[in-house]
Amino acid sequence: MKSLRDGTTNTGLASGRPGVCSLAAMLPSIRPRCSASVIVGAALLLAAPAAVHAQATNQATQQAPKQTPPQTTSGTKAIVSHPEIVDLTIKGVKSLDETLLRSHLAIGESHCVSFVLKPICIFSKSPLFYRRVYLDHDELARDVLRARVFYFQRGFRDAQVDTTVTPVGHADVHVTLKVTEGPPTAVTSLNVVQTDTVLSKKVIADASVLEKGDRLSLLALDSTKALLKRRLWDRGYADAIVDSSLAIDTASHAAAVTLEIDPRWIARVATIDVQGAKLVSPRTIRKSLSFKPGDVYRYSDVLKSQRSLYESNLFRRASIQVPERDDSLKHVLIQVQEDQPRSVLTSVGFSTVDFFQVHGRYINYNWLGGAKRLTLDAAVGNLLARQLNGNGIFYDIGKTVIGDPASKYFAPTYTASGEFRYPWFGSPNNEAALGVFAHRRSSPGIYVDRGYGLSATLTRLLTERGPASLNYRYEITKVDAGDVYFCVNYGVCDAPTLGALRGNQSLSPIGLSLTLDKTNDPFEPRSGYRAQGSLESASTFTLSDFRYNRAVGDVALFLPFRTRSVLAGHLRVGYVNALSSTAIAVGADTNFTGSRNILHPRTRFYSGGSQSVRGYGESQLGPRVLTIPAAKLRQYDTTSACRADVVLCNPALPPNGQFTPRPLGGNRLIEGSVEFRFPVFGDFLGAAFVDAAYLSQNTSPALPKSKAAITPGVGVRYKSLVGPVRVDIGLNPSVAEDLPVVTQDVLAANGSLVRLNQRRSYSVAGGGGIGGILSRLTLHLSIGEAF
Repeated sequence: MKSLRDGTTNTGLASGRPGVCSLAAMLPSIRPRCSASVIVGAALLLAAPAAVHAQATNQATQQAPKQTPPQTTSGTKAIVSHPEIVDLTIKGVKSLDETLLRSHLAIGESHCVSFVLKPICIFSKSPLFYRRVYLDHDELARDVLRARVFYFQRGFRDAQVDTTVTPVGHADVHVTLKVTEGPPTAVTSLNVVQTDTVLSKKVIADASVLEKGDRLSLLALDSTKALLKRRLWDRGYADAIVDSSLAIDTASHAAAVTLEIDPRWIARVATIDVQGAKLVSPRTIRKSLSFKPGDVYRYSDVLKSQRSLYESNLFRRASIQVPERDDSLKHVLIQVQEDQPRSVLTSVGFSTVDFFQVHGRYINYNWLGGAKRLTLDAAVGNLLARQLNGNGIFYDIGKTVIGDPASKYFAPTYTASGEFRYPWFGSPNNEAALGVFAHRRSSPGIYVDRGYGLSATLTRLLTERGPASLNYRYEITKVDAGDVYFCVNYGVCDAPTLGALRGNQSLSPIGLSLTLDKTNDPFEPRSGYRAQGSLESASTFTLSDFRYNRAVGDVALFLPFRTRSVLAGHLRVGYVNALSSTAIAVGADTNFTGSRNILHPRTRFYSGGSQSVRGYGESQLGPRVLTIPAAKLRQYDTTSACRADVVLCNPALPPNGQFTPRPLGGNRLIEGSVEFRFPVFGDFLGAAFVDAAYLSQNTSPALPKSKAAITPGVGVRYKSLVGPVRVDIGLNPSVAEDLPVVTQDVLAANGSLVRLNQRRSYSVAGGGGIGGILSRLTLHLSIGEAF
C-alpha cells in the first residue's frame, strides 16, 4: 500500500479547467482581475513541498503518458508501472458536493462509456463500450492540491487531503482520497462602502451572492463583485470599480468582508462603427441596436442589441466592443461575420395517425433589404393513407366513421403559409408581420377542416424576454363532417342548424397576448418563472361569424432543490363565452336551446395529454359522449325493439372497445401540475408528478356538464441535443362515468342523428388484477418538458 500526501506544482487552474477569473469575464467589456481565490491557489502551489513530487515519481520504475495502457518489462516477472484504476473512492466529503469535487479532479476510474451499455460492459471490456483509466502518479499528486484549492475557494481554508493506492490483483488498483474538511471560515460581517451613493441597499442585497453568516466562498465573493459591477453598468457607470478586502481571524475561523464601490462617471455612446457588413447595410445594423450616439452606455442595452443581431439570423458572429480606455465617451465597434441570407429545409416523416408527411420551408432573412424576412412554408400529409390504413401500427379510420363516407379521410391534408416580417419596425423593440395561409386538416373519421385567410401582427418588446403582441386573423373556415361531429362538438343536433354550420363561416378574432419569461433556461428551466396571458374577441366588428370572448392565463414556477433537482409548479385558467349573435350569423335556428352557446371547436378548452393531465389521452379529460355505429349496437342487441328503432337499443351490451369517446370541450378550465425532477444517472433524470384539472361546458344542458380528475405519475427524461426526450406514465383514476350514447340511425329516411334513451357506464379500466392496473396507465412520449 502506497500513500501520497498533499503536494504538487499545479493547482489545476492551468490544466484547461475554468478558473475563478473567468466568472467576471462572462460579462462583456468587464476586464476581470485575478481574484483572491486564484492568488490563494498560486500561494498553495509555491508552498507545496517538493519532496512530495519526488515521492510520487519514485513509486513507479518508469513514466508513461496519462491514459496509456499498462507497460510491462520482459522477463520472468512483469512489473506494472501504470496500473488500471478500477475504483476511485472519496471519503470525508460532508459539506460540499462530491460529484462536483470529482469533476475538478484529473484522475478517474475505468467505466462504461454509457449507462445504456452497462449490461454489455459486464461481459465485454472492448474500447467500443468501456473506457480504461490508468494511474498517473504525477497527476494524482496534483489532484491532491486541486482538492485543497476546491475546498479553500469554498470556505474550508484548513482542509487536508490524503491519498491511498491499494493494489488489486496484478495490474489493478483502488485509489482513495480521504478529505478532512476542518472548520469552515464564516463571514461575520459584510460591509459595502460607496464613494458616491449610487446603489440602494435593496439593490446591493439582491446582488450579494455572499451574505453574512455564509462560509467565506471566494467564488461567491467574486460573483457578488461581478453582479454589483453589472448593476452599476446598468445605471451607466460602465467604468465603475468594485474592490474587496478581507480581515480573517484564523483562530476563530471568522472573516470580515468589505466591498468598496467607486462608480466614477456616467458613460455615454460617442460613435458607432460597423465592420464586416457586406450584404447587410450598416444602417440596418444600427437600427437593430437599442442605443444610439448620445445615449447612456448601459449593459442591458448592449445585451439586448447583441441578442437582436443574432436573432436576425443574418450573422454567424456578432460582437459589440469598446476600446479599453478610461473615458466617459465610448466609441462602440460592431463587428459582424455574415451568414447565408437564405435557407431551405425539407423533411419527411410519418405518424400512426397522419401516415406519411413531407415538409418544406424557405426563408430569406434579408428579403428586399433591411433585414426583412420572408418565410414560405408548406406541408402535405395523409400520404399513402388508403394503402396503410389499419395495417400494423397505423390507425384504422373505418373504426370511427359513423354515417359519413370514409373516402374523404384518405385524401391528402396540407398546410401552406407565407409570412413577411419587418423587424425593428419604427423601433428596435418592434416587429411587424403579415401572413397568408390555407389548410386542409383532418381528424381521422371525425371531420375535415378547410380554411384560408390572412393575419397581421405587431409585437413590441416591453422588457427583457417580455414581448406583447396584437394580432388580427381573418379566416374563412368550412367543416366537413357527419352529424355526430356537429352534435358533439357544437352542441347542435337539429337538421336546419347542421346544414348551416356546414357552409363557409368566418372566424376572425383580434387578440392581445403578453409573455414574461424569467427562467434560467428556455428548454430545461431550473429556476425562475414564466407567465403568459391572452385576451381574444370576435364580433361583428372583427367581421367574424363565430363570435365570442376568450381569456387565458398560464404561469409556471421553478424552484431549484439541491443538486440538479427542481420543484416545478404550473397553473392554467381559461374562460370562453359565446355571443348570442353567433346563431344568426351562422344561420342557426334561434329557437334551439343551445343556439346561444355556439362555439367553434377551436376556441374551446380541452384537457388531458402529454402537456396537460397525463393520466388521460389527448383531450380526453372533460365532458364527453360515446359514439358507436348503429350496426354495432344491433350486432350485440338482437331484440326486435332495437331492430325497429335504434333509440331503444341497450348500450350496456357492446364491450368498451366498440365505443369511441368524443370530447365536448369546455367553456371554463382550471388546470394545475406539481412536478419534482431529479437526477438519476448522467444525462438521465427522473420525475414524479401530480396533475389535476376541472373542465365544464354550457353548450347543451342535455350533455355532461363538467369533469374533474387528479392523476399522479412518474417519468424519465434524457437530455438530448434537441431538448429533453420525455417519457411519462400517468395513472388514470378510472372512475366509471355514465355517458350519453350518440349514433346515427341509417335506417331512418333522413339518416338522422339520435341519442339513445339509456346511458352507458364507461371506464378505461379493464377488470381487476394486473390487467386492470395496466389498462389505467397512460403512456406519453414527447420532446420537451410538460411545462
